[in-house]
Amino acid sequence: MAALTDLSFMYRWFKNCNLVPHLSEKFVFITGCDSGFGNLLARQLVERGMRVLAACFSEEGAQKLLRETSYRLHTTLLDVTKTDSIRAAAQWVRDQVGEQGLWALVNNAGVGLPSGPNEWLTKEDFVKVINVNLVGLIDVTLHMLPMIKKARGRVVNMSSSGGRVAVIGGGYCVSKFGVEAFSDSIRRELHYFGVKVSIIEPGNYRTSILGKEKLEARLRKLWDRLPQETRDSYGEEYLHTYTEKLKHMMQLAEPRFRAVTDSMEHAIVSRNPRIRYNPGLDAKLLYLPLAKLPTAVTDFILSRYLPRPADSV
Repeated sequence: MAALTDLSFMYRWFKNCNLVPHLSEKFVFITGCDSGFGNLLARQLVERGMRVLAACFSEEGAQKLLRETSYRLHTTLLDVTKTDSIRAAAQWVRDQVGEQGLWALVNNAGVGLPSGPNEWLTKEDFVKVINVNLVGLIDVTLHMLPMIKKARGRVVNMSSSGGRVAVIGGGYCVSKFGVEAFSDSIRRELHYFGVKVSIIEPGNYRTSILGKEKLEARLRKLWDRLPQETRDSYGEEYLHTYTEKLKHMMQLAEPRFRAVTDSMEHAIVSRNPRIRYNPGLDAKLLYLPLAKLPTAVTDFILSRYLPRPADSV
């Protein structure tokens, strides 16, 4: 048994260390580089000597990233909710990579809010999140695929543990379930072109980045716009308890964001990238087990975590 364990460890170590050759010649396009994971990943890959094409939402974010990195990084502006912006970015990437194609596309751009109990939200709240996290991701991928196929490269999609089990209402988990489905379908389609597709499923990082004070303020804003009838059915105590439980959930997330970008980097540079990466102890020890349990059991556990409304039976 010990020998099998040692062999398994050595095989996994070999796969992790078996890197793609000539990385310094390869181009990587990353969305959402103003801050957060995209910004950190861009810096990591530049330090590794790769050619980074960083898409930022704002001119300020693009200029700051340029000033703080090297000549191996170039930036462009991109709004993933607008096809014209995506089309212009795709042409810019095409001009940069030429005939060698694009080695990796990292779909990192995303938003988490508005989130909360579904009844507190409007269709526009859902659309705001889904347009960035899912529709934008699909649109960017479709525009970049010819260049990725030419390089026989890979696509790295930022999903979430919330794409395996929905722990909060709103468009966030809905969009991430969609990212999982889209990633699975293109992975199978692109297999014959030599293109690999990886999904990053971190735990509760995006909520942690937001901060407890902002989270509480935004939930209060949702609450204040509700009809009085809806507020009466939940009760003021529900708002306070729900907010505290979300804060507690945030504490389960590891603050080591490097674990997420290390997973993204491995998916880019390894000859054998994994299909799914689950950085974070909350992802491994909480959300993944919840996703694998029978649905009735998961429902029982998560429903007990939610506060009881005033008008409950």
